[in-house]
Amino acid sequence: MKLYIKYMVSLRCKMLVKEELKKLGLDCISVELGMAEMQEDITDELREAFRINLEKAGLELLDSKKDILVEKIKNVIIEMVHHAEDIPDVNDSDYISEKLGYDYTYLSNTFSEVKGMTIQKFIILHKIEKAKEMLLYDEDNLTEIAFKLNYSSVAHLSNQFKKVTGFTPSFFKEMKFKREKNLENL
Repeated sequence: MKLYIKYMVSLRCKMLVKEELKKLGLDCISVELGMAEMQEDITDELREAFRINLEKAGLELLDSKKDILVEKIKNVIIEMVHHAEDIPDVNDSDYISEKLGYDYTYLSNTFSEVKGMTIQKFIILHKIEKAKEMLLYDEDNLTEIAFKLNYSSVAHLSNQFKKVTGFTPSFFKEMKFKREKNLENL
């Protein structure tokens, strides 16, 4: 039996889910990307107790098939943008469709219906977050960042960056240096 849980992909959350299952005397095979796979079926009472314990910890047990699918889509995108060594050099829609085994149109329509935004918008928001992180903490220049995030050009990345943040990438990076300089002068 599989239980679907809404949580950020982090070691802390995975450990929390495992602990809550253990408290209830449930053995899990694995806890990965928002899903806990159980060895056996669980009763409705245990499922409800698990749901309540998760909510106390700020997590959510998902019941709706559409919500579960949207969480899977989000997790694939987050893993693709933030946790993969390199963003796959294939069309985003093909990658997501292949990973989840569904037609992209179905995935896209379900995502838009539940989240109120397109999958592409969600990907752009996460790519810009990754770009901001890389600008602040990496040694990469904008050309390298655009390449690593599979943008067709630096101009394309810059335009999306400005649209999402209101700043150009160079201004954003310059703000970091000004903050660091101000901290040094304190």
